[in-house]
Amino acid sequence: MSMSCLALLLVIAPDTVYVGGAIVTMDPSGRTVEAVAVRGGLVEAVGRQVEIRKLAGPSTKVVDLNGRTMLPGFFAAHDHFPGAGHVALHQIDLNSPPMGPMIRIADIVAALKKRAATTPPGQWVVGRGYDDTLLAERRHPTRQDLDGASTEHPIAIIHTSGHLNVANSRALALAKVDRQTPDPPGGVIRKDAKTGEPTGVIEESSIVRRLIPGFTKGEVREAIRWSDAAYLARGVTTTVIAGASRETLAAIKDAQLAGAMHLRVDAMVSGNAAPPPLGSLPQVPDRLRVAAVKFWQDGSLQGYTGHLSHPYQGRADSGYSIRSGQALTELVVAWHRAGYQVAVHGNGDAAIDEVLHAFRVAQGESPRRDTRHRVEHAQTTREDQLDEMKRLGVSPSFFVGHVFYWGDRHRDIFLGPARAARISPLASARKRGLRFSIHDDTPVTPVNPLRLVWDAVNRTTRDGKVLGPDQRISPLQALRAVTSDAAWQAFEETHKGSIEPGKLADFVVLERNPLTVPPRAIRDIAIIETIIGGVSAYRLR
Repeated sequence: MSMSCLALLLVIAPDTVYVGGAIVTMDPSGRTVEAVAVRGGLVEAVGRQVEIRKLAGPSTKVVDLNGRTMLPGFFAAHDHFPGAGHVALHQIDLNSPPMGPMIRIADIVAALKKRAATTPPGQWVVGRGYDDTLLAERRHPTRQDLDGASTEHPIAIIHTSGHLNVANSRALALAKVDRQTPDPPGGVIRKDAKTGEPTGVIEESSIVRRLIPGFTKGEVREAIRWSDAAYLARGVTTTVIAGASRETLAAIKDAQLAGAMHLRVDAMVSGNAAPPPLGSLPQVPDRLRVAAVKFWQDGSLQGYTGHLSHPYQGRADSGYSIRSGQALTELVVAWHRAGYQVAVHGNGDAAIDEVLHAFRVAQGESPRRDTRHRVEHAQTTREDQLDEMKRLGVSPSFFVGHVFYWGDRHRDIFLGPARAARISPLASARKRGLRFSIHDDTPVTPVNPLRLVWDAVNRTTRDGKVLGPDQRISPLQALRAVTSDAAWQAFEETHKGSIEPGKLADFVVLERNPLTVPPRAIRDIAIIETIIGGVSAYRLR
């Protein structure tokens, strides 16, 4: 349709016209245009500046981008919103550099002791984010370490991966965990080899964490506001929650309806129970959508709980799955039959084998077209597994930030050079025509989609080494993984993910164009503005 014909169809002039910068549409052809018109929260037209300006009326706001670059708003394609807000406001940040200040176990104990001093005796003290491989001692803290912070308070600290935690003696006593306690289903209570007493470290189990009081409604509201602002500052317009409770969904719905939250949300409910009718879950048109379920099948590579087909480097063990393959298959089949998109956490390739088997059985027993079932993280996916994903119509979401944050340790400690070079095999997936997203898994790592693009393009570790250069992808391909392909993965490609007529006017304005700057400079590009539904939700001061 010509621009003159389009102009005749416009009964009302656009609300806003953006001109004066590169507008990277992320449409199927990947074209860049000069201008975009927005009306009623939707993209009205895109094209040449001279033609789009003609659509403006007396009340149209004309925004000059001043040489900056506009893209579709970013997807946080797998996270645990509003977890980052809870860590910042209601827990103790125990991350090591570059994410936090903890250098040694004494630093952790000091932070816990400081919090305990202002917490009434008997109440919980909780921290999150410690990483044993980044601490000077190169080990997990123990119950005795945490007892040094307090024996009057139950204390629990959560590993950076979220898959292990450490409890002090008071917390272990409350959970009735002692030398006689057997390992819980799908988890491990680590015990001292000499005494048989629990060390305090617990893998893949909520036996202690389930005793920690939940956040109050007020705390959840605070975390939502904090996280909303943090995500907007990184250009995110849609967050995909990988496993949300009904309570969290209800709080998000209330915040959105009250105008206290800007982000759009695609949520996966946490699995295990019988699938509820899809229409029974909290939803808000164009704001909160629930159509998927999330399961966990193994743990984390850096916790040695990811399930590999071959042992970890320098060890005899290969990790483990948290349930049998048959049990997973039964769960997947039930939720698949109920019409859900199914997403399963699989880090180790042995766990991914079990996930793909479950998808294969579900599709065989109850065929559905275009399920877009997902494998979450997919760290050690093999080539044959990518082939199977393609055959089954499965879409992976890769935690590519591992290359930077843990890549050196995957190479030197956990996996060895050959397997580490293949974590998050993006190029192999692209060669097969697989569409995928990339994610931060926030609060495991800070939300930052543009940084993920840098990771995917450069594959550079913290130590400045390139890990798996043959798995690098182009800037355009990486940007698709946080825009158009992420929208497609969430079944939202008809109205999100690209700047095209009829789609939601969700944009991010960048200081420079990530398609034209040197690849090493992508992570340094500033987020200037985040726009949701044609309304500015964040602007750099």
